Amino acid sequence: MRPLPAAPRRLSRLLGALALAAVTALAATGGAASAPAHDRHGDRPHHGCRAGDALLFCEDFEDLPRGAGTSLDWGVDTRHGTLAVERDRRHGGKHRPGQVLRLRTEGNGYAFLEVDDFDAPGNSFFGRMRVRVDAFPTAPDWAHFTLVEATGRGDGSVVRPIGGQYVPTVGGGTQLWGVGSDGGPTGDWTDWRESAPAEAGKWTCLEWEMDASDNRVSVWIDGKPKPDLTVTTTRHGGNPVDFVFPEFDTVRIGWQLYQGDPTPDSYDLLLDDLALSTKRVGCGR
Repeated sequence: MRPLPAAPRRLSRLLGALALAAVTALAATGGAASAPAHDRHGDRPHHGCRAGDALLFCEDFEDLPRGAGTSLDWGVDTRHGTLAVERDRRHGGKHRPGQVLRLRTEGNGYAFLEVDDFDAPGNSFFGRMRVRVDAFPTAPDWAHFTLVEATGRGDGSVVRPIGGQYVPTVGGGTQLWGVGSDGGPTGDWTDWRESAPAEAGKWTCLEWEMDASDNRVSVWIDGKPKPDLTVTTTRHGGNPVDFVFPEFDTVRIGWQLYQGDPTPDSYDLLLDDLALSTKRVGCGR
């Protein structure tokens, strides 16, 4: 049997998730009608997604029912992981209370929101996400994690503009952000920098640019450029050959840890205000 196209697969996932959420809600209330899943009373407007010709994808989770994390606009890819839409009432940085996507993984599992059928003009684009990671790995040494990766047709390269590593040789053990790749001629590498510590327990705005003109990945953290993290065709952390983008058609945003038996043994994070665009989106409201 041939697999269903992406849109029917998403519809099937969405209908199943909505049915499950409805049954769960009725069971919890003894069959009584519950309050609307999406209730903005008393909230300030949420401006994570603004209309604009430059946007290629945007999701702030405000219009999704709480419960199982699924949508017609994106897919889900998990192994020992879950996604769920919930309400977060805590302030943090420039993040306002509202609906968010919670991801949870066990061990070295993964949980991703997947933007497929992605088509960026000139194979170049900007990205923006807000994330709060409860805890980063502290073992094993060199534990490697990814939050964003982009794939497509080409030499097999998986480009990871937002990821990092637990580095035991820095400060007695430190988690550092780094750009990376795998699967292509340059090999498996994460080009972390001491100038970019990954901080747990706080909302962080992460931005990136993929510029196909010189296969350049640039990163901003909380609105500030991090030129130390920039990689290009010839400046990267892999084998001494050119680093070349694939023809991007999929962007995955979430969490993956690659090593087994990590500490901690499970990972929780919140995602919000996801955007892919032909222009830099920025971290302001």
